[in-house]
Amino acid sequence: MESKRLEAYADLIVNTGINPDPGQDVVITAGFDQLDFVRLVTEKCYQRGAGKVWFNWVDMPFEKLHAIYQTEERMSNFEAWEIEKLRWQSEKLPARLWLDSDDPDGMDGTDPAKRARAQMAKFPVIKPFRDAMENRHQWCIAGVPGKAWAQKVFPGIPAAEAVEKLWDAILTASRANGDAIANWNAHNAAIARRSAALNNYHFTALEYRADNGTNFKVGLMPQAIFAGAQETDLSGRKFNPNIPSEEIFTSPMRGAAEGTLVATKPLSYQGSLIENFSMRFENGKVVEVHAEKNQAVLEKMIAMDEGAAYLGECALIATDSPINQSGILFWNTLYDENASCHFAVGRGFDCCIKDFANYTKDELTAMGLNDSMIHVDFMVGCDSLDIDGITASGEKIPVFRNGSWCF
Repeated sequence: MESKRLEAYADLIVNTGINPDPGQDVVITAGFDQLDFVRLVTEKCYQRGAGKVWFNWVDMPFEKLHAIYQTEERMSNFEAWEIEKLRWQSEKLPARLWLDSDDPDGMDGTDPAKRARAQMAKFPVIKPFRDAMENRHQWCIAGVPGKAWAQKVFPGIPAAEAVEKLWDAILTASRANGDAIANWNAHNAAIARRSAALNNYHFTALEYRADNGTNFKVGLMPQAIFAGAQETDLSGRKFNPNIPSEEIFTSPMRGAAEGTLVATKPLSYQGSLIENFSMRFENGKVVEVHAEKNQAVLEKMIAMDEGAAYLGECALIATDSPINQSGILFWNTLYDENASCHFAVGRGFDCCIKDFANYTKDELTAMGLNDSMIHVDFMVGCDSLDIDGITASGEKIPVFRNGSWCF
């Protein structure tokens, strides 16, 4: 990929994505094969005035070896230095960037139950640090092509050619062609306008119908708001947590979901692909799942903790989104979720509650905000999807018809 386009993308990630303050540290998580792009992003961080850039190198083939050969007891434990690292992040509050290039099914062949149990065992240690950081720092997830991922998206061609094609697809999906930062300024403003229009209706529920079997109603909290794209942390710093981002989302009322949702795209969950699946809800909870591939992984996912079988997000995206119009299946949630209306099981978002900073965690939970160790998006949008918003008076307002906005 030509250096000028990569530099513009790095500028976008640093200045619009994480937007670090002068002197603020930055932590970058990336794969070993992304060294050149990480160097470019690091330089942009320092040019922006970052204090120090730290690195968290990851590698899925190594993770697969750990999952196969380590004992479950060893996988379930933190070393003392790992806990101190979490403590440092919760106190220092660096801006955090994850450059995702993972193989969508790179953990196939490992035991999902063993991995799930290890993750559940470690979560009580992680949670206090995660809660201490929430809404207090900037973070961003953006994609960078890995060879295995590229060849999954573009099979049957040489790896180098597939990587080049995926670079082009990522930059286009990320609105990084031309003046990327200007593109995102306009995009953030458009998302804010549509979010405000939705909030003016004060919907109490949304109803979904599609010809693939989706027939679903989800309740909304009275205090909930729709938001999207740019966010603001408690210090007033603006950032974009996802590049790309086409969604307008809210967190629904825990316990208020009935019916069936049929997924319209595969889900890559922790390196395993779940395909052709559906979920049925009663009293807000997933009570039945079906999947043609990796049903066991899906079942383990919604059993990770008590909140994992409840919804934490519902997001609205029209089928005319640039990612959907590309016709590319990315096999990656960051991209595929922005091509399609989606839901997430697991943790809800504090920022989807009006004036959330004025409430404690317990108060947000009492309002109906779900909590969990996971937050996993799955896609339900399609050309036949209709969505109605239900007002407090019972009036039905068309929101989507045939996969597109009604206003």
